[in-house]
Amino acid sequence: MRIISGQHKGRTILPPKNLRARPTTDFAKENLFNVLGNRFDFEEIDVLDLFSGTGSISYEFASRGAQNIISVEINTIHHHFIRQTAQQFGFKNLHAVKANVFLYLKSCDKQFDIIFSDAPYDLEGADQVIDLVFSRSLLKPGGLLVFEHSKRYDFSRHTNFEESRSYGSVQFSFFKN
Repeated sequence: MRIISGQHKGRTILPPKNLRARPTTDFAKENLFNVLGNRFDFEEIDVLDLFSGTGSISYEFASRGAQNIISVEINTIHHHFIRQTAQQFGFKNLHAVKANVFLYLKSCDKQFDIIFSDAPYDLEGADQVIDLVFSRSLLKPGGLLVFEHSKRYDFSRHTNFEESRSYGSVQFSFFKN
């Protein structure tokens, strides 16, 4: 796993073997950030990274200079790894929060330019994140929710659905206000 672009471009991240996360592939991540880079000035955005796992997406935003990144992960080992890596890389803009994503969203009172969600593909009810984001008005005007999922899901009928992108086995569905 590596950082694709920004101040830390090319840096390798080596998670310990006891991390059970499935990081977004470098191929999918590179394509996602090309899409996002055409829509946002990374240095002016606030990001919420849900089900952060290894922190790969958070590090990418941090490397590109995002103003503030909140990385939410419930697993203690993963949370510790994200905090440790952010400190090692000097990411003062990345804040790791150890929390259940659904409870975090229900109590969150901030708004974000980008919310990225990469729940485990087999997590029952993971798609509830979409409705929680919109019912709680967690996106700023012009903001975007990026929901990573397997090919078995189709969100094209959701009121806030904008588009879907496919990169191998990785699917990204984009939602906006």
